[in-house]
Amino acid sequence: MSAARSFDPGRPWLAPYAPRAASMAASLAQGHDAAAVLSNAAPGIELPAGPLRFVQPDAAPAGEAYEAFIFRTAQVPTRDDLHDFFNGLVWLHFPRAKQRLNELQAGEIARAGIGATRGPLRDALTVFDENGAVLDAPAALWQALLARDWPRLFVSERARWHEARLLVFGHALLEKLAMPRKALTAHVLWAPGAIRSIAIDDAAIAAALAPSHLAAKPFAPLPVLGVPGWWPANEVPGFYDDVAVFRPPRSPRH
Repeated sequence: MSAARSFDPGRPWLAPYAPRAASMAASLAQGHDAAAVLSNAAPGIELPAGPLRFVQPDAAPAGEAYEAFIFRTAQVPTRDDLHDFFNGLVWLHFPRAKQRLNELQAGEIARAGIGATRGPLRDALTVFDENGAVLDAPAALWQALLARDWPRLFVSERARWHEARLLVFGHALLEKLAMPRKALTAHVLWAPGAIRSIAIDDAAIAAALAPSHLAAKPFAPLPVLGVPGWWPANEVPGFYDDVAVFRPPRSPRH
């Protein structure tokens, strides 16, 4: 799996995952299959349907939805690529949060089936699972983010980022960050108290995933390479002046 060698586990956004990611990347580089490597790291993680396992991508019966299969079997179909590797890595570190997302997805599928559109809740669940991040930060930073007041968020309030922690949860975003680009943007969920220093409270994140809250799409867009300490270029004056990335607030509709 050559893709597993194309990311740097020392990146700041990978700090919660780094030790395990580095050791598993070494196993993958030796030619071991991603599903087997992830499964070997999963003993002790129990889901309602049984112990968490990572299986080949064709393990699910034809016609059964991916999320429904995981809910029924506790098995995660896993392709041998970086996208599914990061999905497995998030499962290993945050099993309660991932289980919560899965049970909500499976519940919606059981209720409404698979249609042309997902509906507001499944759409929000998918956005967070693929591209989400969790921010535990002072209210002043969250308000600046909601307002897209980038100078306040990243310049005048820069020192307050020492009181904040941002967890990149979405596995598709982690995959994209293997080749960092300034425009990469997370859908951020504010969860005060969910992250304590570098130790992440899996249960608190799971508790923040309330269906009614998620269905309202409570996410704020955050270009992640703007986070202080995450990218050397953001120390340079003018980094945040790029309106193609740090977009101004939307004008109110009349």
